[in-house]
Amino acid sequence: METESEPYVRLASLRMLHHVVAQLNTARSLADTLQTVADGVVEGLGFEIAAVNLVRADGDLVVAAVAGSPAAEAMMAGRVGSRASWERRLTMGEQWGSLRFIPYTEGWVLDDDDVPQWHATGIVPQHNDGWHPMDRLFAPLYASDGELLGVLSVDKPRNGRRPGAWGCEALQMYASQAAIAISNARLRSNMQRALVRLEREQQALRASEESFRQAFEYAPSGMAVAEMGGDQHGRLLRINDALCRLLGRPATAMRRYSFSDLVHPEDIGTLLRTSAEGGRAELRLARRDGSYVWVSLRNSVVADAADGPRYLLTHVEDIEERKRHELQLAHRASHDSLTGLPNSAELRARLGSRLCAQPGRGTAAVSDVARLEAAGNHEMGAVDARHGWGTHDRTPGLGAFEAARGYGPGPEVPYDGSDGYEGAWQPQDPNAHPHGAYGAYGGHAGHQGHQVHPGHPGHPGHAAPGAYEGYEGYEGYDGYAADGFAVDGSLPGVEVPEEFGGPVPPGALPFTVGGPGMPGAASGPGGRPDPHHVHARPPEGDGPGEKGLAVLFCDLDGFKSINDRFGHHSGDAVLVEVARRLSGGVRDNDTVARMGGDEFVVLADGLGPSEAQDLAVRLRNAIIPPIRVDGRAVRVGASFGIGWAACGMTPEEILQSADQRMYVEKRSRSKGQRRAG
Repeated sequence: METESEPYVRLASLRMLHHVVAQLNTARSLADTLQTVADGVVEGLGFEIAAVNLVRADGDLVVAAVAGSPAAEAMMAGRVGSRASWERRLTMGEQWGSLRFIPYTEGWVLDDDDVPQWHATGIVPQHNDGWHPMDRLFAPLYASDGELLGVLSVDKPRNGRRPGAWGCEALQMYASQAAIAISNARLRSNMQRALVRLEREQQALRASEESFRQAFEYAPSGMAVAEMGGDQHGRLLRINDALCRLLGRPATAMRRYSFSDLVHPEDIGTLLRTSAEGGRAELRLARRDGSYVWVSLRNSVVADAADGPRYLLTHVEDIEERKRHELQLAHRASHDSLTGLPNSAELRARLGSRLCAQPGRGTAAVSDVARLEAAGNHEMGAVDARHGWGTHDRTPGLGAFEAARGYGPGPEVPYDGSDGYEGAWQPQDPNAHPHGAYGAYGGHAGHQGHQVHPGHPGHPGHAAPGAYEGYEGYEGYDGYAADGFAVDGSLPGVEVPEEFGGPVPPGALPFTVGGPGMPGAASGPGGRPDPHHVHARPPEGDGPGEKGLAVLFCDLDGFKSINDRFGHHSGDAVLVEVARRLSGGVRDNDTVARMGGDEFVVLADGLGPSEAQDLAVRLRNAIIPPIRVDGRAVRVGASFGIGWAACGMTPEEILQSADQRMYVEKRSRSKGQRRAG
């Protein structure tokens, strides 16, 4: 090649160069291309050793291929030189076109750097153009955009001389073609890796889709896929068998619905507030038969592709059993285990939900309520008169109160046994109570029958207890007012027991008006007043618009005797029957609660004073008929006290008010009148 003046030498070199360049395009992989580049230098360009240093992703250069010397390959292959050291080499020495030649006189400074190198042995040249064993010649390999792909290093020319102009030109041409071949090989390699990765991703996607399909279709709980956005937002697209079985609907029918079409009307707000991504909600969904089932919804957003449409994946879990247990636990916590009625805590909660801290009209002035009580006392007598019942000897003061209004006993009517019990009416004992065997409402010792007064048709009298077959009679039972409920403390001669704070002055109330405010329905979010709250206040008179929330406190009379004589089992049976009778005597929206022991409370809204008094009479009359327990007939009476709910009071104050009024009446009679047999 050094005989450049001879054209045939150049032609032979050109043919060889064409041959080795053609070999570059036959390699199938990047590694094969790199080795072909190194082999082409040794085969066609007249150098005995060649190495290809490839730029790595981190910028350093690794010896990727070595040709011409197994020893050099073993020493350098796979070793890495830093990018800084290579940059230093490519800026030293002499620049031959795009080549860089570093003579041995300058290259000694590179002997100890980190670039892998191998020095061939040989004699020191005797001529200026001779190749020294320590000479270095590099051909940088650049991509079309100027990126450094690697460096081709050559050593030991076969003719022992430094390459001339033609040799340098041939090496530069070869390096340019090698860079193109390496770029193409790298693109093919990247493409092949991408194809392999894509195939693996597709396989993983197919496996994932199959796993999802199986998990979706055969999941033990319900699952659904719904549209997101657009006109069909929320429409169900896919439904698994478990959800179809849960709702009793076929999949074809389910695809016509969205969850908003199936949710209970009371739960639609809960559904709309549930977040699409990670949202959870517990609500009721409609079954095909019209019933509802409690479910737990869990949402997540999925997409078919990175930029594809998004769908809502909803997991539906049947929580009907858990909800039933929760409701049962809540019911047990708020209801009496014996009678099934709301307990005292539930009663206070329901009463407190109607109250607020601000006193309503009619609660600020004590005198107004005192006037109401006086009107109530008049109505108590009016109830007796309407039903034709005589009054009971409570106290001299109460007797005078009734006598002043002309209420007295009516003529006696014989009892014909029409109540289904055997027995005969007995003449009234002239030494007995002047108002009849049992009095109008309360039973007394030694009474032999029950008189019936005119003005109350269809109300038969009761024969003497001893006349009932199998009936365990009593000399009497705890007394209660003739009108069925207690009078207030403003009447003369009526005293409040000491345990309730002593006598009640005339015109005063036996409770405090305007107690601390109560939480509940009267308070809105954040403790702010509820704009829809209707203030509770006692009625002022008995006009058409005077209605209120009546609180009837009931205490059974004669119950202790039943417990003492027949045991708690019989007492429990009596309580259950009394609870049933009280519940049957009120409206559906009224509340009958058991306070404990033999005490009951009735909450009845929308009543006036006379209506509340009539209700107390009806309930007392429902309690009086005998109760069959273990083959025997037992009997209890009842005393009632009526209070009124008012904003500004606490539930405790309202209940104490009704309780005290009931006890005022109960304690107004002598012990002889209240003893039980």
